Amino acid sequence: MYLYPKWIRLWHLFNALLFIVLIITGISMQYTGRHNPSYMVGFAKAVKWHNFAALLLTGNYIFFILGNSFTKNKRYYKIKKENFWSDLFKQLKYYSFGMFKEEAHPFPVTMERKFNPLQKLTYVMAMYIGIPLLIISGIGLLFPEITINRVFGVSGLVLTDILHITMGFLLSIFMIVHIYTCTLGDKPLSLFRGMITGFHVSEHD
Repeated sequence: MYLYPKWIRLWHLFNALLFIVLIITGISMQYTGRHNPSYMVGFAKAVKWHNFAALLLTGNYIFFILGNSFTKNKRYYKIKKENFWSDLFKQLKYYSFGMFKEEAHPFPVTMERKFNPLQKLTYVMAMYIGIPLLIISGIGLLFPEITINRVFGVSGLVLTDILHITMGFLLSIFMIVHIYTCTLGDKPLSLFRGMITGFHVSEHD
């Protein structure tokens, strides 16, 4: 099944590379100090590359939103209320027990369903909540003059920083889990191969 057109594959690869840069530079900025003056890449270089990668990530995200808006790919991100919780429970049960017993996948990939219920929920949360909050909070830190001064007596800049770090941490965890789940195909590398060729090979092929 041809599930990954070129624009999706290019966006996905670029997004992954930028996230790696952002994670490395973000950690460097967080832990560079008097006792670690050159932690990983050093503070000055980390700030420079973090801001540059963030700018590219923002452009890449806009590209994703436009691509999803004007192609059929958007149908894969629509969450239906019907059987939502029961389907989610089935998928969680499969990941917890079923796949270790070699049970059939409850939601095999088709041309109409690229994501299982759990994937769809996490992808929607990451792409339509997590990344927008990461970008907005990043802009607030880059241009502190536009950030609200105080919120309930707490510095708006501090709250923006906490939000940015929190979103960065959660999305980093998402990336790690995403890489792991990509090894759960018919073969450990089959899903990775699909992102290169564009074709998904089902468990029955």
